[in-house]
Amino acid sequence: MRFLGLGLSDPVPDANTIWTFREALTRAELAGKPAIEVLFSAYEAALRQAGFLAMGGQIVDATVVAAPKQRNTEAEKADLKAGRVPDAWRAQPARLAQKDRDARWTIKWSKAKPAEDGAKRVDIAVPAFGYKNHVGIDRRHGLIRTWLATDAARHDGTQLPGLVSKANTAGDVWADTAYRSKANEAHLAANGFRSRIHRQEAAGQADGEERRPHQRREVEGSRRRRARLRPAEGTDGARRAHHRPGAGEGEDRAGQPRVQYEPGGLAHRLPDEDGLSIAIEAFRPGSGRR
Repeated sequence: MRFLGLGLSDPVPDANTIWTFREALTRAELAGKPAIEVLFSAYEAALRQAGFLAMGGQIVDATVVAAPKQRNTEAEKADLKAGRVPDAWRAQPARLAQKDRDARWTIKWSKAKPAEDGAKRVDIAVPAFGYKNHVGIDRRHGLIRTWLATDAARHDGTQLPGLVSKANTAGDVWADTAYRSKANEAHLAANGFRSRIHRQEAAGQADGEERRPHQRREVEGSRRRRARLRPAEGTDGARRAHHRPGAGEGEDRAGQPRVQYEPGGLAHRLPDEDGLSIAIEAFRPGSGRR
C-alpha cells in the first residue's frame, strides 16, 4: 500500500480488475516494445535518478512460481509439446480459456540430511508445475535490476547471459552451482565480469568436511549472498500463482514467455528513504510518467 500511495480508506480495484489489467499489459506495446519492458526501464531510471545506482556486483538466482496443475491426456500433452492446440480444445473456447499452455513440469530436489549414524539418505525429488522467475539484484541495495520469466523446465544456467548487466559499477557476479558452466564462464570473461559462481562440492566431500581456506571463504560467502536473494521458506506464505482464468488466457503467448509472471518483490525490496519517492511516483496512476 505504501508503494502505491494508498491509504486504508482509499478505494482499490478488485482482483478481477487487476487480473484484466495484467493480461492487457502482457499484450500491450509501447513504441514497438513490450509494455512491461518499457515500464521496467522507467522503474530502473527512477532508481538511478533517486541515487540508487547498481553497485557492488550482482547476484543471480531463480525461483519456481507454481501454476494450477493441468489434467491432460497423453495425446493432448504430445500436441502441447509440439506447439499445437488440441482439436478438442478448439471446439470448446471456454475449456481452452482454462488451459495454461506455456507452463511446464520440473523437478525440485530437496537435499536429505545425513542420518544420526552418518549414513547417507536419498534426496527427495518434488515435481513442480509452472514457471521460473530469473532475477538479478545489485549487491549494494538488493534491488531487482534484471529479470526473465520462463517455463519451469528451463535450466537456470542458460539464462545467465540475459541477467548480468554492465550497468553495475562492479564486475563481480555471484550465483549458485546451477550457473557454473564453461559457456557461462566464457561469457563472463569475454564481457569483463569476474565470476564468483559457487563451485560444486568435490566428489566424495560431504557438506561439512574440511576445505581449504580459499574454498571455505568462497562457499560460505556465496551462501550468505544467496540468502539475501531468497527469503526463508514460509516467511511469506505459500508460493503459488494468483491464478484467475478469464478471457484471453487461452491465447497463444509463446512469443512473450517472459511476461507471464513478472517478478514479485519489487515493492518490498524498496528501501525506506525519502529519496525513493520519485520511483514510487513513476508508477502511480495519473503520474504522467509512461
